[in-house]
Amino acid sequence: MATSFASGRICLGEIEVLKADKLEKVWRCTTLRGKSLGFTFYRPLEIPEGFFCLGHYCQSNDQPLRGYVLVARETNASVSEFPALEKPLGYSLIWSIDSHDECVYFWLPNPPTGYKAMGIVVTSSPNEPEVEEVRCVRADLTETCETSDLLLTIKSKYAKNVFQVWNTEPCDRGMLARGVSVGTFFCGSSYFDSEQVVDIACLKNLDSSLHAMPNQNQIHALIQHYGPTVYFHPDEKYLPSSVQWFFKNGAVLYTAGSSKGKAIEYAGSNLPSGGTNDGAFWIDLPTDEDAKNNLKKGNIESAELYVHVKPALGGAFTDIVMWVFCPFNGPATLKVALMNIEMGKVGEHVGDWEHFTLRISNFSGELWSVFFSQHSGGQWVNAFDLEFIKGNKPIVYSSKDGHASFPHSGTYLQGPSKLGIGVRNDAAKSKFIVDSSIKYEVVAAEYLGEGVITEPCWLQYMREWGPTIVYDSRSEIDKIIDMLPLFVRFSVENLFELFPTELYGEEGPTGPKEKDNWLGDEYC
Repeated sequence: MATSFASGRICLGEIEVLKADKLEKVWRCTTLRGKSLGFTFYRPLEIPEGFFCLGHYCQSNDQPLRGYVLVARETNASVSEFPALEKPLGYSLIWSIDSHDECVYFWLPNPPTGYKAMGIVVTSSPNEPEVEEVRCVRADLTETCETSDLLLTIKSKYAKNVFQVWNTEPCDRGMLARGVSVGTFFCGSSYFDSEQVVDIACLKNLDSSLHAMPNQNQIHALIQHYGPTVYFHPDEKYLPSSVQWFFKNGAVLYTAGSSKGKAIEYAGSNLPSGGTNDGAFWIDLPTDEDAKNNLKKGNIESAELYVHVKPALGGAFTDIVMWVFCPFNGPATLKVALMNIEMGKVGEHVGDWEHFTLRISNFSGELWSVFFSQHSGGQWVNAFDLEFIKGNKPIVYSSKDGHASFPHSGTYLQGPSKLGIGVRNDAAKSKFIVDSSIKYEVVAAEYLGEGVITEPCWLQYMREWGPTIVYDSRSEIDKIIDMLPLFVRFSVENLFELFPTELYGEEGPTGPKEKDNWLGDEYC
């Protein structure tokens, strides 16, 4: 597969884009009414000849300046009588501060009919910007975008209305989605909601071959260069293993209506393939107590990360999703103020699949961020906020018993943590490690084409990797409530509304392909 991965440019069909990361400050928003805001607005510099700015950039001052906006030029692949890029007709003033202390003006380009604005222009002059400042993009080459993170809200004595600035992202962000974020921001002089569709657009990647994605050799080079070291807790009783070790050492397949299970072949070739999670099959531990306890402990020597490689944000990034398998998920520990309460069997289940995701820039091959999956949610962390080992390799901490992923060691509460109440997730370094840069297997990369990666048999198993378990957690919580001081009882009595599903019961977990993020974007 021919590739332009890490070449600095990406062809989107009728438009070619590159990152403009040399930026000039237009306005630094530090304090208004005594409040420290700490954001700076930038315009791109040193734009190569033939390329055009699409909008300006904003970021917080409390992080390194590593952002960018895309600049674009037309290619020779046009199939329309109308150019891909066109000057705006003019600008509309969105918001401004005009005083003897400071002056700043935010302008929305007014696109010609059939075109879309891609970003906001910021100036220090009240004069309307030149139409040469930016380009608008033909509508069929764009996708809708929406607000994501609220960056700042300003209430100034020099302006009548409140002013908000948002990051934007494509509305559709799944593996098959084509929206490419330009890196610009959206702003307005009224309140907006998160995930509100806005007046600017993102680009659309019409290059079906996704030439900017890494080829097979480049995938291995990226994993070997950036593959994290995963630390399990020093008191972890339920370590990971390879899937094959799990099968070989006694895992059993059950069929609905039958009380007797059957052994699973080493590669999983006798597992039912395809279909949906219809409850017809599930995997469980063997009935022999010694074999069961042995399987629960896992086998870290055999453990490896199972890798799914897929396009992200229209092929401008590559997501390297790393799945770790643990034969058993341990019980939850509830923290209430200074008390730690073991929840018996609540939270236990067979067959625990967890993951984290490396997001790589297809412009440069640089590690951009990492997603840490944490039970029913997770968090994106920028590369500059990660811990590293051996140069470029991030550290991932796997929490005790539950195996959620975290960027740093410590105790994390799942639930209403502001009340000092939650399910504990303890993360720390230990001798129990898996180096994913060495111990990994690429199990899927659909964009490379059929047959390039041979997917293992077990990956096609779409049913549950453990039996459904229902806990009597109401009685567990009643016992806890009776132990506690009156002033915390109200909070604990609302645990059923505030805590994740682990407190009520566990459906058997499904495998990677049945998870929402296999085709979709990571959820936070």
